[in-house]
Amino acid sequence: MVAPKRDIAKKAAPSHLEGRLSYERPLLIDRVFQEHAYGVETRFEITNVIAQDPLDHTADLTRARNTAEWLRTLKLSRSPESDDPAHLPDMPFVLVLDQPSDAPNAPSIFDMQEMLVFAQTELLNANVAILTCPGGYFEDIDDPRLTLLPPETNLYNVLEHATSVYTHSSGDGADAIFSGHRPRVFGAPWYSNLDLTDDEHPNPYSTRKLTRAQLFYAAFMQATSWTEGSALLEVEKLLARLEARDRANREDAGGYVASNILPWKRPFLRAYFGNAALEITNREDRIDAAQSKGMKHIVWGPSERADLRLEDGFLRSRGLGAALVRPTSLTLDDLGIYFDPSRPSRLETLIAESVDLTGAQRQRTEHFLARLAELNLSKYNVGSGTPALPDGHRVLVVGQVEDDASITYGTTDTRTNAALLKAARDAHPDAVLVYKPHPDVEAGLRRGRVRDADTLADVIAKDADPLALIDACDEVWTMTSLMGFEAMLRGKPVTCLGAPFYAGWGLTTDLGDVPARRTVRPTLLGLAHATLIAFPRYFDPATGDAISPEEALEQLAHAPAGRSPLAQSVLVALRKLRARLLGIK
Repeated sequence: MVAPKRDIAKKAAPSHLEGRLSYERPLLIDRVFQEHAYGVETRFEITNVIAQDPLDHTADLTRARNTAEWLRTLKLSRSPESDDPAHLPDMPFVLVLDQPSDAPNAPSIFDMQEMLVFAQTELLNANVAILTCPGGYFEDIDDPRLTLLPPETNLYNVLEHATSVYTHSSGDGADAIFSGHRPRVFGAPWYSNLDLTDDEHPNPYSTRKLTRAQLFYAAFMQATSWTEGSALLEVEKLLARLEARDRANREDAGGYVASNILPWKRPFLRAYFGNAALEITNREDRIDAAQSKGMKHIVWGPSERADLRLEDGFLRSRGLGAALVRPTSLTLDDLGIYFDPSRPSRLETLIAESVDLTGAQRQRTEHFLARLAELNLSKYNVGSGTPALPDGHRVLVVGQVEDDASITYGTTDTRTNAALLKAARDAHPDAVLVYKPHPDVEAGLRRGRVRDADTLADVIAKDADPLALIDACDEVWTMTSLMGFEAMLRGKPVTCLGAPFYAGWGLTTDLGDVPARRTVRPTLLGLAHATLIAFPRYFDPATGDAISPEEALEQLAHAPAGRSPLAQSVLVALRKLRARLLGIK
């Protein structure tokens, strides 16, 4: 950029900029001003950036275009506590943007009334809605021809449905531009006279014409710095964090009643969902009473009755769930459960919808997967190194916990690790078979040991890093293991003998019975977006706060290792005692 000829020391973003053009904050800056964790600073005056920067770097503008699309589809609420997308007038309607009357350089009441007259007369048969604001000009207007929308109304939801937008110099006018509108402008805001607005008072000396992407880049990527504490944030990381918080506020607002929750899981569930009401009970009468109050019934695992089925996510922890390590991610499914192919699930729906990823979603997923590979993260992040592997075509055979729900629900003919090994050997009689037992089985915590595995496999890769094994092998065979999905992300061919969530989409070799309804053909990028970004919820295990998928990667990368071998041995003994008491072999 051509640096403006002025002091560019960082300072708090002003409510208004000096000069002829008025400056009202767009929604994103307004929102960040209300956040305790995040901040915003000005690097350059926005008007100088618009006037002096060429704004012509292709990669920057592609990034800006995608991020503006993300902001539009995110439908960010105006404050951390509010999320009210429900206020919509009858359509068609034009939207008038109110603004504070006591702000510096505020328009006169006559200018605002003139704008309102134009809004009422220029589009015949359209309703007129006014998005009010505290201290605005129209918050107390009494006119049956007008619909007054309260300040907490979700701006981007209204913009999505409005026919046209009228503003004097409201910061929300910039959001209207990013939403695809060409607003009627009656003042001289910073975004006017750039061929993006219809200006009632055009500047005859203005010759600059910008695209929406150029305006977004100038305002949010060049003129502005975003911070978390003392650290700088890219605007995409800021949106990811705000998205996670808004999703938690929206989905958890009504509260939950939870059942079938093991005692050791209850403390972290209370922390993760603690901002809403959470009652844990197995009593039917209390569940019914909670549901009658609008609370959602969540159950860990499969359930016909539950509103939501709860399970671990796919980037879980640094350490085993069976070793009682808190998860970083959880999934909540309102349709089914991802490992049961007999019925649709929310994850399956998201995968089917991923054939239409937006540019913003593609960009985010590409960056996420690049960071995932760089940090070398998997579901449990256990094991280290690989054993010496013979030369030849190497087939990695992934063992599983044989009484795991994904085996119970997701397999038919091949249901044991021994059967999986035999099928892989029959298909590859001359290959190097590398068998990787499941970490829970290796630790003695779950069922699935193959006593004669060495008669079928050339290598038993105990305590090995699963990702290193994937990299060292040429293809992967599995029943329903998540390692099949992890191998796909690393470009390895995967053969499934069951019906995991990632099978049946044309991305795997399927030897099991996969649902006939999986007819769409998403890309691997779409599958990854649905599985790792759109579907799971991520949490800080220490605080219980909702975090973004990108934050979860960094937390997992720097988290301490799971429980010690001694602690795991104690857990093994306790689980074996429990199994004997319950008669489980």
